[in-house]
Amino acid sequence: MKPEGLVRWLARLVLALAYGFVGYVHLKSPEGFLPIMPEFVPFPREVVLATGVAEIAGAIGLMIPRLRVAAAWGLAAYAVCVFPANIKHAVEGIALGGQVAGMGYHVPRLLAQPVIVWWALWAGGITDWPFRRRTR
Repeated sequence: MKPEGLVRWLARLVLALAYGFVGYVHLKSPEGFLPIMPEFVPFPREVVLATGVAEIAGAIGLMIPRLRVAAAWGLAAYAVCVFPANIKHAVEGIALGGQVAGMGYHVPRLLAQPVIVWWALWAGGITDWPFRRRTR
């Protein structure tokens, strides 16, 4: 495996493990996520459970070559869709697990969201940007 292939594989594995773990947490403890659900989301508990399933399915799909592109698109879209919950969490200073996170947590977390979208697309082989070599 070429070094660039190894790096992409490792990025894919780390992302899959992260989404798999967070998906498990969503399924195990959905009530913990309810406080950050925006009011416009119908059936918030069911949505949290569905997001857990989506995260786990995306994590698995990311590691299966024939499902990788679809999983990458799905995880990228998922990261966009949960952004309102992350904003609510930050703006309203909602405690999760008995802890109120400060802006030292929220600002980097919010700024990382576009990186997470890109990461899913890059790990899934949808984009090579910014690593693609220019050809003349």
